[in-house]
Amino acid sequence: MAKKSTVRVWYDKEADFLEVIFEKKPGYFRETSHDQVMEKVDRNGHVIGFHILRASRIRKPLEVHLA
Repeated sequence: MAKKSTVRVWYDKEADFLEVIFEKKPGYFRETSHDQVMEKVDRNGHVIGFHILRASRIRKPLEVHLA
C-alpha cells in the first residue's frame, strides 16, 4: 500500500506569494533557474517544496527544473 502524503499549498494575496510544501521538515530555500521560483530543500538536498514570487503575474506555464 502506498504511503499517503499531504501537500501544503498557501497563497498570500497581499504579498502575491505562492508556497507549496511536500514534506514538513527543516530546510532552506535556494535559487532555481527562474528568478521567481525558489526551491526548498532539506539538509541532504532533497526538494521538499517551492515558492513562487509574483504568482498572479504568471501568464504562461513556468518550466523550472527542481533538483
